Amino acid sequence: MSFIKEFKEFAMKGNLVDLAVAVVMGSAFGKVVTAFIDGMVMPAFGMLSGGTDFNDKKIILKAAVSEIKNANGTTIAAVPEVAIKWGSFVTVAIEFLIVAFVVFILIKALNKMKKKQEAAPAGPSTTDALLMEIRDSLKK
Repeated sequence: MSFIKEFKEFAMKGNLVDLAVAVVMGSAFGKVVTAFIDGMVMPAFGMLSGGTDFNDKKIILKAAVSEIKNANGTTIAAVPEVAIKWGSFVTVAIEFLIVAFVVFILIKALNKMKKKQEAAPAGPSTTDALLMEIRDSLKK
């Protein structure tokens, strides 16, 4: 079997294609949730908390220095701010909770549908029923 043919068979298996579709859908869903949180939830939450923008909330550990000069007076480097951005963490945590809740609802609905399918009695197909009817009439 050639390498390309073997790879083609691998790539076209149902599970791999399903996984690729799930990754694309998950990525798109993540963008929708992020837009929902950033555009609707956090502004409303900020208004309820007195006009606070949580993305700007942080604990500054070391203030930024715009420039450092050596003894000659030439600029050597700038030192960025070191901070714990807890507001961004709160926003991402809310996003996670929403995604987790939606996934929970979807899994619960899928499990409910599976239980209904398992509970439904699997009777004989129409062909089998017809053959059983012919068999029973021949026995008489």
